[in-house]
Amino acid sequence: MAQKAQKTQASRNSATLNRTHLISLGVYLFFLLVRSVLFRRRLLPFILLTLPALAIEFWFERTGRPVFAEGTNGKELKRAGEDLEAKGLTEWMWDLVYWTWACTALAALAGDWAWWLYSAVPLYSGYLAFTTFYGMRQGLGGLSAGAGGEGSSSDGAGQSKRQAKIEKRGGQRVQYR
Repeated sequence: MAQKAQKTQASRNSATLNRTHLISLGVYLFFLLVRSVLFRRRLLPFILLTLPALAIEFWFERTGRPVFAEGTNGKELKRAGEDLEAKGLTEWMWDLVYWTWACTALAALAGDWAWWLYSAVPLYSGYLAFTTFYGMRQGLGGLSAGAGGEGSSSDGAGQSKRQAKIEKRGGQRVQYR
């Protein structure tokens, strides 16, 4: 049972990548089939707006596909690949792939106006960037207290809530020098 966690991740990554490629192939062939047989849809938005999802799939293939090497006992796992279920940027990239599939299927069925739904991607990315920056700015705001900021006064204004409660009850007094 050596490297059980890596073997599990390798099999999970392989299954996820194979399923992703098959769904992509199905969605894109569906669009092209509907475009060529039933309706006339523009091809330029399809090409431009599916390129990011295809690039992400290529990236997932490069980083997530397990690598096997010939060993003494047959094929041995050399590298399990990156975790494709990781939080953060990987999760956001999966959301982009799913949204591309949805927009492609909707554009095939409803018309070229559905490509405008793809504008939600930069809007959502901007929202995430703003909230991340704002949250980080709020979290780092207290670091300036030691440099003459709001927490460095010696008149008791910079005391903690616990110290204020103790002083309010008349308990242990904190003397500032």
